[in-house]
Amino acid sequence: MQDEYLCLYLQPNIYSKFLMHIVYNIGILIFAYLIGAIPTSVWIGKSFFGIDIRERGSKNAGSTNAMRIFGWKAGLSVLFVDVFKGWLAVNLIHLTNYYIPETGDFVEFQLLLGIAAIIGHIFPVYVGFRGGKGVATLFGLVLAINPEPTLLCTGVFIMTLIVTKYVSLSSMIAAFAFPILVIFVFKTTTPSLVLFSLIIAVLLLFTHQKNIERLLRKEEKKVLFLMSKRRRELERLKQSA
Repeated sequence: MQDEYLCLYLQPNIYSKFLMHIVYNIGILIFAYLIGAIPTSVWIGKSFFGIDIRERGSKNAGSTNAMRIFGWKAGLSVLFVDVFKGWLAVNLIHLTNYYIPETGDFVEFQLLLGIAAIIGHIFPVYVGFRGGKGVATLFGLVLAINPEPTLLCTGVFIMTLIVTKYVSLSSMIAAFAFPILVIFVFKTTTPSLVLFSLIIAVLLLFTHQKNIERLLRKEEKKVLFLMSKRRRELERLKQSA
């Protein structure tokens, strides 16, 4: 009889704690979205150059377009902040004390936090829900959760960029390399990480549809600062033609 009374007494407390965890998790996810929604390139463009980057160049509010329009210093600043947004959002999980590190639940909530930040980057509430593609923020996410394959993919990206001079193509090839490294090289057994690595490859294809079309038409712009001075001038003439 005493055990029955004890269960009746404890049950409401268990339910209330469970509900509190849900509400707290939702609050953290909203916070992650708001971090991801910080429109770095838009604010830098308007504050320092009087330009809305979404109306110039490729009209994408990302670091690559920022480098083209504002120069490499501003572009690198955009890149750093956008990567940091994804990394910071994932690490918001440390505001909780009920997830055990390296367990499936821990990793899954990390992924949710990172995805919330990416959604924020693509659809930022601060500037009319018109943002970038989320590649840099996605990089920050996977760097925080799975650093080893992410750093190797960074090497793939850099090598491809040096050879092809196309940021979009380099991003897609690095994205396809990621699940290969996660599954076959590092032999990750966490189902959510394996699934997410595959989703990344598909997502990058989806967000780069226009880039793929321009690549096929040979109209995609190359990164000029990796070229010699003579080749830069020729490429500028070609792009302005």
